[in-house]
Amino acid sequence: MRSGPWRHSLWWLPIVAYMGAIFYVSSLPNPLPGLTQAAGDKTLHAIAYALLALLCGRAIADEGAGRRVTLLLAFVIASTYGATDEWHQWFVPGRGADVYDWGADSIGAAVGAIIHAATVPVWPVNRLSTPAQS
Repeated sequence: MRSGPWRHSLWWLPIVAYMGAIFYVSSLPNPLPGLTQAAGDKTLHAIAYALLALLCGRAIADEGAGRRVTLLLAFVIASTYGATDEWHQWFVPGRGADVYDWGADSIGAAVGAIIHAATVPVWPVNRLSTPAQS
C-alpha cells in the first residue's frame, strides 16, 4: 500500500546516488586500473550502464508507466547519461571522451532495460485501487 506522494520519489534516490558515483569515478584520472585490466574497459562500461537502466526501469515502472514506455525511458536516460559522462571526461586531466565507450554504455543500457522489462511483472495501470468485492 502506498503511503503518500513521496513513495514514488524514493525510487529515484538510488539513481541519483549511482549517477553521482559514476560522475565521481569519471573524475579520477585512472580509476580502478586493476579491475579495468582484468575485466576490460568496455565490459565495465556496459555493466555500469546496465545497472543504471535497471534502476531507472524500477523507478519509472513505479510511476505507473507501461512496460514499453519503461523500457524506452530507462534506455534513453541511461544512454544519455553515458553521453554526458563521456563529455565530462573530456575535461578531466588524463581522461578523454570516447564514442566507443558511449557505445558500450548504450549497449549496457539496452541490456539493462530489456532485463527489467522481461523480469518485472506487469503492473495494473491504477495500482492504488483495489478490486471491487462482490
